[in-house]
Amino acid sequence: MMSIVVEAAGEARFGVLVVTHGGLAFELVRALERIVGKVEGLKALTIGWDDELPQARRAVEQAIAEVDPGGGVLILTDMFGGTATNVTLAFLREGVEIVTGVNLPMLIKYANIRDKCSLNEAAARIKEQGQRSIAIATEYLGPSGRDTA
Repeated sequence: MMSIVVEAAGEARFGVLVVTHGGLAFELVRALERIVGKVEGLKALTIGWDDELPQARRAVEQAIAEVDPGGGVLILTDMFGGTATNVTLAFLREGVEIVTGVNLPMLIKYANIRDKCSLNEAAARIKEQGQRSIAIATEYLGPSGRDTA
C-alpha cells in the first residue's frame, strides 16, 4: 500500500520542468500543489498539438532558464519518443537530465527530496518512485478485492 508523506523542504538544489502534450503538465502540478502546497522551482509547460518546433524549443529554453537555481534542471516528460520529449532532448547536457513517464507520485517525490540530493541522484530516485507507483490493484488486494456484485 502506498502512503504519501510530505516533509517540509528547504530551497531546491535543482529545478524541475514538467513538459507534456496537452494540459497534462499543468494538471499534474496543480494536483501536486493541492497535496503539498506551493512548490518553488517547479514549472509546467505544454507542447501544444499544433505548436511549431522552433516555438516549442524557445519555450523550453526559456523555462529551463527560469527554474534553474544553479544546480541544474530535471525535465519530466510524458512519453519517450513523443514530441514533448523529443523537443527537450535538444537541451540534454551537463546539468540537465530528462526522465519520461511523469506521474503524480514522481512529483511528490521531487517535493520531498528537492533540497536533499543532487540532480542525478534525484533523477534516479524520481524514476524509481514513478515505476513503483504503477500497480495492478489485485496484486495488492488479491482477487477478493474485486467487487463481485
